[in-house]
Amino acid sequence: MTTFENLGLAPELVRAVSELGFETPTPIQLQSIPLLLESPTDLVALAQTGTGKTAAFGLPLLQRIDTRKRHIQALILSPTRELCMQITRDLEAFGKHLPGFGVVAVYGGASIQGQLKQIQDGVQVVVATPGRLVDIMQKRKTILENVQIAVLDEADEMLNMGFRDDLDTILSYTPGTKNTWLFSASMPNEVLNISRNFMRNPKEVSSGEKNVTNKNIEHVYYVVHARDKYMALKRIADFHPDIFAIVFCRTKIETQQIADMLVKDGYNADSLHGDLSQAQRDVVMKRYRNRSLQLLVATDVAARGIDVDDVTHVIHYSLPDEPESYLHRSGRTARAGKKGVSMVLINMKEIGRIKMIERLVKTTFTRVQLPLGNEVCENQLLSLVKKVHNVDVNRSDIEPFMPAIYEELSELSREEIITRFISVEFNRFLDYYRNSPDLNAYGNNEEFSHGGGIKMFLTLGSLDGLNKQTIKEFVAKTAGIDEAQIPWVDVKNSYSFVEVNAASVEKIQAAFKENITYNGRRAQIELRAQSGRDRDGGGRERRGSGRNDRGGDNRGGGGYRGRNDRPQGGGGDRNRRGGDSRPYSGARGPETRSSNGGARNQWSKPKNDRSRDMSGPSTTNNFAQAPKNKKESLDLSAELKSIFEMDKKELRKLEKNRKGN
Repeated sequence: MTTFENLGLAPELVRAVSELGFETPTPIQLQSIPLLLESPTDLVALAQTGTGKTAAFGLPLLQRIDTRKRHIQALILSPTRELCMQITRDLEAFGKHLPGFGVVAVYGGASIQGQLKQIQDGVQVVVATPGRLVDIMQKRKTILENVQIAVLDEADEMLNMGFRDDLDTILSYTPGTKNTWLFSASMPNEVLNISRNFMRNPKEVSSGEKNVTNKNIEHVYYVVHARDKYMALKRIADFHPDIFAIVFCRTKIETQQIADMLVKDGYNADSLHGDLSQAQRDVVMKRYRNRSLQLLVATDVAARGIDVDDVTHVIHYSLPDEPESYLHRSGRTARAGKKGVSMVLINMKEIGRIKMIERLVKTTFTRVQLPLGNEVCENQLLSLVKKVHNVDVNRSDIEPFMPAIYEELSELSREEIITRFISVEFNRFLDYYRNSPDLNAYGNNEEFSHGGGIKMFLTLGSLDGLNKQTIKEFVAKTAGIDEAQIPWVDVKNSYSFVEVNAASVEKIQAAFKENITYNGRRAQIELRAQSGRDRDGGGRERRGSGRNDRGGDNRGGGGYRGRNDRPQGGGGDRNRRGGDSRPYSGARGPETRSSNGGARNQWSKPKNDRSRDMSGPSTTNNFAQAPKNKKESLDLSAELKSIFEMDKKELRKLEKNRKGN
């Protein structure tokens, strides 16, 4: 096994790296460090974000400078303030055993006079953003005359951000004899032009193919309606109790709005964008690094250079304008050989953009469905139980209170205590998600299969007090089949679509030929007309706490947080709720939808529908068969027209199919 010591590094650098906990070089370090130590050379390195690029150029750079000389010998250019500061911190850590070593970070948003003074006091390395360095050069043009090494980190991003002219200006003021090391995650023509114009016979190394994403990242996408995107984001966060994620938005305004809504709805979130002062950005990043935040909502530019360990997910709330930016976004997770997930929220019209990114980054995206409410509750409950099981108990602090607690609970069995504890802590969450809608969008034709099953039409819906689970129970019990034979249910107001495994279709059809009722209403089911188009509905996401979750450690305060957690009962404080945002007072109706975290009521009862029992499923004989009465045996089409307020488009399809048969 190759170690850093085997690469030819000085003992002081090997010691510093060892103290940081690094033992084995990454592929890009293994290729770059010996090459850069062997002899002065120019270098073009292709490496994804999170592969250890800073050490790949930083360690040989520190070995090549002379710390006895107090002038600038090396210049490192980076696209953003955050990356500039991160590189500076890394170099300080690598060089802490080098006597006389000095490095300064030069970036906008901080005092330019203070940065000039640090340079004048004598440092060997300057790490800078192009714009601020040009400003300093206008005040003192002679600072780069002794530069021996110039490093362009994330060169593709500097060009994407419009720094081409600044780069040309800066490099033109450096000696022609210097060595230039260029590191980039992708190699567009603009980057290649820099290598042709400012480098001499550069050597090339690569830790992967050009424009290829990290192999340790799983890429998935969800298709939702635009109005449901914010609700979908919260559902993802709720499904992953230990999530530690970066949420990417396109604009500063959108970034701030989403962060504000998440905070209002009880999530540990904050924003990072260009309108924040440097002091504000530092506070946000400190909170994120120590995991006081679970969700960091950021723009592309502001998030460049974020180097935080164990980011479990990158969520693309909006796709970037440039497909190449997807590489840099997704590279915030799966760093240092770890695994991560990149999630994209899109509408039906944006599926083509997913295909474009697939071709660019040479990877495959998997379409998955947003979890249903009961799946969210299951993950949250398992996470809560796991945390209770693993909690560190400070017995000395709680010992004085235990006698009174034992006395109060003495009449309850262990099972009763556990049941009541779960009820106290979790009932509101269960209530909140009980009737939550399916947020997945399926396009205009919803006939396609979600798992290879057969789609059927049922004349019962939410107006009958039913939800996905109770419909599954009703159909399964009536037909004498297992609920697992019904993988998917879509509940409408007055009707529902039920997907069943092909082997169970005949049993269901035979059972519903009888006069079946639900709460006194006639229930009929028939095969749904197929559109002839086979669409991929995607698999249901089932990752999460308690089921081999990736979530890293649990320090983020994530998951269900007890009494002050997001779901709130009754008409209480709306500012601390999560799940899917909606106003309510007392009993809840179905989940409402809003594009901005607000709500609009979609729950109504037909004024003339006297026949419906709105009490919902009762505990007695909901699934009983009605007497075989010819008056009750109505034609399905007539019943639909006379009883249900059915969507005209759906009704026309149903009648057309019946005539065809």
